[in-house]
Amino acid sequence: MRSLFILALFLLLAFHHGEAAVTCNNVVSDLYPCLSYVMQGGKVPPANCCSGVRTLNSQAQTSVDRRSVCRCIKNAIGGASYSSSNLNNALSLPAKCGVNLPFRISPSTNCDSIN
Repeated sequence: MRSLFILALFLLLAFHHGEAAVTCNNVVSDLYPCLSYVMQGGKVPPANCCSGVRTLNSQAQTSVDRRSVCRCIKNAIGGASYSSSNLNNALSLPAKCGVNLPFRISPSTNCDSIN
């Protein structure tokens, strides 16, 4: 439970860059249903998690929006202590939800290189 609170806190405190239409609050709202899957894993993410991933992906139509989403996610996973299993669960979300993201969910992603 503490990890969920820490993740939510970092998502809320993540930096907002540029004039993106998609804010970190959008990211928190859309990805919150994914926290249980990221923390515990499983064969399939919850339906509302995949719905949030698809919604977020469809909202991030510009380079500025995609960079903003990337930074919010990167700040969240970079600022908290996660096991490699948690990070692997996060990495698997787009594919398991049938979404092709223009960036990899990883602490090492260079968000500035996203077009």
